[in-house]
Amino acid sequence: MTLEKDIQQIKPFRNDYHKAFVNIIFTGKWVLQFNYDLLKPYNLTPQQYNILRILRGKYPQASTIIYIRERMLDRMSDASRIVELLRKKGLIERNICEDNRRRMDVLITQKGLDLLEEIEQENDRVDSRLSALNNKEIIQLNSLLDKLRDA
Repeated sequence: MTLEKDIQQIKPFRNDYHKAFVNIIFTGKWVLQFNYDLLKPYNLTPQQYNILRILRGKYPQASTIIYIRERMLDRMSDASRIVELLRKKGLIERNICEDNRRRMDVLITQKGLDLLEEIEQENDRVDSRLSALNNKEIIQLNSLLDKLRDA
């Protein structure tokens, strides 16, 4: 289905740049909704999932809130609040840093690692959302999106 049909567009876009801009927003929301739906059975938001993945990437070393915030996909999220929610779920530990008492060290727990492993059993489902594109097109899409952000 075309973008115009999906959003029930009546007037044409002013140009292809305008259409691409709207298409990126619309498609981004479509992907985000899929992500929300995928994580709902695990009682996680995409932002919580993102933080768990960041922490797993640095595991077994601890991370700081600043480190997490700099790497988050949604930089508008309140990383401190999300870390506290994950701590209450037992998915991470938060401890005062020995070197700097104003800094908190954040570490993923085994429960958090196990949950990520369980979620990753859905990887085929995630990949299938983009299966309309072949491998060459996926590489091209990634390249084009990188180029767009570098502009």
